[in-house]
Amino acid sequence: MYIKHKGFSLIELMIVVAVIAIIASIAIPSYERQVTKTRRTDGQSKLLEIMSKQERHYSLNNTYVANLSTLSDYDNNPVASDEGYYSIAAAACGSGITSCVQLTATPQGAQAGDTECGALTYDSRGVKGEGGTGSVNDCW
Repeated sequence: MYIKHKGFSLIELMIVVAVIAIIASIAIPSYERQVTKTRRTDGQSKLLEIMSKQERHYSLNNTYVANLSTLSDYDNNPVASDEGYYSIAAAACGSGITSCVQLTATPQGAQAGDTECGALTYDSRGVKGEGGTGSVNDCW
């Protein structure tokens, strides 16, 4: 009499493990790239927010400021982004701080490994930039 055993053989189990490993090797790096890209919005939004305050200060005082704690709502210089993935600092660009300011968002913590975009920049002339290996269009 022939008895049929139920269950999986070792070979079947190893095939399933191999398929899962292949899928994971594709999915995990793709997920990590997407998370890094999503975190960039933290820096971008803070750059735009601070530039808005810089423009308001310029309209009242006819100069920009390099020390961001001079602007209302900020106690520190540099200023941390809302989720802490970037640190934003200001510096003069062009002919000086009275006519142009450039904000730089430097990646911090988990975002520090972003080599594609690196530090994001935005100036009072509306010029966007990045300090990594990618392009401005990919980073903004």
